[in-house]
Amino acid sequence: MRIIVFGFRPRTKQRRAIYDALLKCTKPTILWDLYAFTSGPSRFKNTSPLVRLLDEYLRLIGKDTHHASMDMIESGSFTLSNDLWRISSVNSSYTMCQSYPFALVVPKTISDDEVLQACKFRARCRLPVISWCHPDTGAVLARSAQPLVGLMMNIRSITDEKLVAALCSNLDGSRRKLYIADARPRKNAIANGALGGGSESSSNYFQSEIVFFGIDNIHGMRESFVRLREYMDNHGRTSSDGMSSFLRHGGGSIWGGGNLSSMSASVTTLGDSGWLSHVQNVLAGGAWIASRVAMEKASVLVHCSDGWDRTSQLISLANLLLDPYYRTFRGFQALVEKDWLAFGHPFSDRVGTPSVSGSGNVSFELSRQSSTGIASPPMRQSSGTIPPQPSVSSQAHNSNNHSPIFLQWVDCVSQLLRMYPFAFEFSAAFLVDFLDCMFSSRFGNFFFNSEKERLQCSVFETCGCLWAYLADMRASEGGSHAHCNPFYDPLKYSSPLLPPAAALAPTLWPQFHLRWACPEEAQSGEVEAQCRKIILKNFEIQKAKEVAERKAQETTSAMELLNAELRREKVLNISATNKAKRITKENTDIKRAIQSIGCKIHFSSSGDCIVDIENNPADAVPNLRCSSRQGSSTAVINDKTDLSVSVTEDDDDDGNNVIGRICETLCPFRTGDGGCRWPNGGCAQLGSQFVGFKANFDAFDRLSIDDSYFKP
Repeated sequence: MRIIVFGFRPRTKQRRAIYDALLKCTKPTILWDLYAFTSGPSRFKNTSPLVRLLDEYLRLIGKDTHHASMDMIESGSFTLSNDLWRISSVNSSYTMCQSYPFALVVPKTISDDEVLQACKFRARCRLPVISWCHPDTGAVLARSAQPLVGLMMNIRSITDEKLVAALCSNLDGSRRKLYIADARPRKNAIANGALGGGSESSSNYFQSEIVFFGIDNIHGMRESFVRLREYMDNHGRTSSDGMSSFLRHGGGSIWGGGNLSSMSASVTTLGDSGWLSHVQNVLAGGAWIASRVAMEKASVLVHCSDGWDRTSQLISLANLLLDPYYRTFRGFQALVEKDWLAFGHPFSDRVGTPSVSGSGNVSFELSRQSSTGIASPPMRQSSGTIPPQPSVSSQAHNSNNHSPIFLQWVDCVSQLLRMYPFAFEFSAAFLVDFLDCMFSSRFGNFFFNSEKERLQCSVFETCGCLWAYLADMRASEGGSHAHCNPFYDPLKYSSPLLPPAAALAPTLWPQFHLRWACPEEAQSGEVEAQCRKIILKNFEIQKAKEVAERKAQETTSAMELLNAELRREKVLNISATNKAKRITKENTDIKRAIQSIGCKIHFSSSGDCIVDIENNPADAVPNLRCSSRQGSSTAVINDKTDLSVSVTEDDDDDGNNVIGRICETLCPFRTGDGGCRWPNGGCAQLGSQFVGFKANFDAFDRLSIDDSYFKP
């Protein structure tokens, strides 16, 4: 939709040189002049799309616990299955169908030999295969090319009928209804019968119903897009001639200065382009297919002429409506790689880039051409052999095959995004950047016409990856990036989207169609931008709140630790106080007990205690000095006036033994042989408990004292 005009001064000679340079850069004649090849290695590496396709197949048949790898593909061990469907490797070398992927999902009851036989009944050997299967009901979406029934529509294939019937299988053995959706107008299908093609007969396919959608072919879509671009250029804010549309037509406004007929003429011009009608037809077809699968639990087989243009549009749109996974970033990538790239949409022919032959396509000028409405003649295969198919690049020279088919499908996705703004993880800005990257030739994902051709030219190892580039853009800003839909609510739309017919009223996609002709009016994404700013600010506030709450929690935890420490210190203080009181009481009791037996005790600041024993008041009072130290225990008794006893605790003795020895040393009733002259004193029963910190002083006071104790 963008038209760039280069202006030159009169009588300059640079015009031809610049034109040739622009033509060489924008439309290279050989494959290797494409920017993705000439720009050198890219940091956006492309992992093998074969692995990603196989992962998607495993997800569809409920085997997503397995993970695909190149080793699995090279060894051929990817042929897994469930109760109804299986992954077949019959096309692993692309000998059956050059435009189909290496792996196909087919009914489990159909063998590979039957698959090879059935493919001969379909144009370009594109036999019916499964694109999507319902995880609960078992209903499937299948795709193929037109059957080769001939002009009289009387040619049949029993194997093809068996394969199509197997698409309606149930686990209990019953059969579900089958719809065969032909994307073409009925008259086009009949006209293709004269060239060997045609459409199915419901009498040959059990419990089937044939529906024609009436969607125009690639030539009609191309002409419609040309008219749309001319309308935007003529009636936009600025045009390719540099003149504002309000000053065109004799200096008057396009609305004719109040002339309503001029207004009606411009609106009619938009309607005459037919673009919105085509978009509506594709939307209606996709919604109809999705409703049959979701509401009736029926299986649907979709095809057009070759099965790679209108079929890809309808089948991928129905996938998008049925499966919420395809409305995410990862799912959208899987959908495009499966139903567009793997199943052979001819991107080189439709976009106008060179193909495998290297001779290049015709110049990609969107000129007006008549629409024949009849597809190219399908190829009829003889039994037992599959003839080589003509190169699509050679077909490009015979007819103008470029057409905005994929762009039209993305336009349909944008219409659904407008109708269901909460159902998609990505935004309209993502779709715009996605299309720009696809057309830029900066990445190799959309080069060539089939998976086989991309493998032959080592596109995946040589060129950068569009998906990695877009993912890297989002990773820089996370959920606040412009590609992320700020209104996305996966829980609200976790079921199929089934828009009614009244809602399928498309409008011009402003972010794409109006961005060059009407840049101010194309800012419908500003609402998303403002919402994204609010969400970002709320995210920052929430983050600051979490940081503050975390700090408050840390402070609370620290206070609790301090309080616990204080409580512990308080308990220790109380315990020490009680212990000190107990020791003081015990010291008092010891002193009183020792004084009761005629002794005096004095405590010094060094920890020594002086005990004076008064055996005879008339005699000199002997002194006993007790010193407690760590080490061995010794006692020295002098016959002089001072009796000095040094007592230290031995490491091997407990406190009771030491106190017992002191008691024995002090006791005046000990005999020389160790006996006791005061047997009723109770010492034998109490041991040495009446001396020391744990003395039972009350029991000591209750002892009966022998009178002989007080005699000389």
